[in-house]
Amino acid sequence: MGSFKPLSSFLHLRPMPLDAIYSLKETFKADSNENKIILGSGVYRDDQSLPWVLPSVEKADEIVAKTQDCGRYEYLPIPGYAPFYTAARDLLFGDLGDNASRIVSLHTVAGTGANRLGAQFLKETTHPSAVWLPDPTWVNHHNIWSQVGVNVKTYPYWNSSTRALDFEKMLRVLSDEATEGDVLILHACAHNPTGVDPTKEQWMTIAAMCETKGLFPFFDCAYLGFASGDLDEDAWAVRHFMSRGTLELAVAQSFSKNMGLYGERVGALHLVTATAEIASNAKGHLSRLQRGYVSQPPTRGARIAATILRTPDLYQEWLFDIQQMSSRIRNMRRALRDRLISLGTPGSWEHIFSQIGMFSYVGLTAEQVAIIEEYSHIYMLKSGRINIAGLTTKNVENVARAIDHAVRLLP
Repeated sequence: MGSFKPLSSFLHLRPMPLDAIYSLKETFKADSNENKIILGSGVYRDDQSLPWVLPSVEKADEIVAKTQDCGRYEYLPIPGYAPFYTAARDLLFGDLGDNASRIVSLHTVAGTGANRLGAQFLKETTHPSAVWLPDPTWVNHHNIWSQVGVNVKTYPYWNSSTRALDFEKMLRVLSDEATEGDVLILHACAHNPTGVDPTKEQWMTIAAMCETKGLFPFFDCAYLGFASGDLDEDAWAVRHFMSRGTLELAVAQSFSKNMGLYGERVGALHLVTATAEIASNAKGHLSRLQRGYVSQPPTRGARIAATILRTPDLYQEWLFDIQQMSSRIRNMRRALRDRLISLGTPGSWEHIFSQIGMFSYVGLTAEQVAIIEEYSHIYMLKSGRINIAGLTTKNVENVARAIDHAVRLLP
């Protein structure tokens, strides 16, 4: 009896590879070299390579701790913490006036939860024949849309030859192949992983194409304010699409990066609809899906974010914090570019500085990345995407020399 082995329902399962970013972390952790550097995961670090808790967040956290004595661990409503998702909406869209009634907002489990909730809602309500993702994009976009059962297609985005946006090819593919009702995923600012964004004129052209083709724009907004240090600049694309008055759209918003609330999982989903009545109806359906997904989102991080957004002095301090972060990232971009130029590294490296946000597609091959890891103990994704915030004034020289060595060895 003790030797009986039950038949398994899971014999057909095969090993599933670990997510590339987390796999890279494990490889880095196992390396005993004291000079190792990781440029993989998207977490902000200061110039000592340490996690940085924003001063505005520390102060808000203290306020929340003192004012949550009653109901600290009570459930939130299904749509989440209203002071948070309302403040998040106003931060993103600016002065809405009467248009506020056309927007449904829910507090979600970070940007991932917002993307998933929006994908499930659109799958069930608009029945898109496909979702169009930029090539490349945040790896979890593929995972989320595949899991909800929508056909995933990609449109050209990164041109590896010019190391820039392949805008004409992007428009041509979408114009020729996308069909009415398809969902179009767009990065609101600081495209992940390339760091390349459309110009304002290009954004206007994309919006016009969505109108002509009947596409549904779905923005992923993970870096508001964090990208350029200017909230209005980073929100420009979303606000432009909204201002046209011709498009319904969705926005998945995250506060992981711009408030450093990574583990608190603070996000919001915003759905812009044609009328206030439609918005009211849509909120009920989104709440039903949220109930089946997580029931209610977590509390503390949303209270911290709301405290910052609704307290004038803290809000101004937070603006200073994100300017500090974005400024350090720009300085590290400049430093890496300048060092590569001073080394005479073959190729053009201006794109490193012209890109924006946390990530850069440096322009390395998988073989060159492997050489860098083997000889220099510097870890980055095989695509050559690096986290600029992983660079410091102390390690940027080593990174530049490692890139120089790999490019010369494998041109």
